[in-house]
Amino acid sequence: MKLNNKGQITVELILILSFIIIIIISITIIAGSANELNMAMLAAEQGAFNGASGNGMAIFPQESYKNYSGNIEKQGMLNPKYIHIINIKKTEKGKDSLNKTRIQLKVYASSPNIQTKEEKESLGERINYNMRKSIVDSFKSENISNKLYNPAFSDSYSFTTANVEWV
Repeated sequence: MKLNNKGQITVELILILSFIIIIIISITIIAGSANELNMAMLAAEQGAFNGASGNGMAIFPQESYKNYSGNIEKQGMLNPKYIHIINIKKTEKGKDSLNKTRIQLKVYASSPNIQTKEEKESLGERINYNMRKSIVDSFKSENISNKLYNPAFSDSYSFTTANVEWV
């Protein structure tokens, strides 16, 4: 590739440079989208572990504590329980009304000391709530979500949670 006397560059050089620029822009767009989903999944994992470990220490919001301590059937919920998060599965569910890709998250968990269906539902709701809240906190999207952070939003995705499956 030579420059001629008039300071012009060859067509081949222009084509090569434009091709390189197009590739760089494409890779940036793809990597940015993948990075956002990875950040959301890490936030979801952190939230799930926070929801599970909070119960392991028997830490409850005041409203929940009053609810559990006032009902004899729910008093078992006040005892610390070990919860193991086995897996978090994501499933793409199309686009929502805001043109964001909908992702449904499902947690698979186990615990040797959780016996009743009511305990499983309550603890599952707590894990899911913390998971959605962690996503909202990561992307600072509190203003477009509701009080229960359902759905939780990132820039390109909306996240909902399915009932925790206890294995």
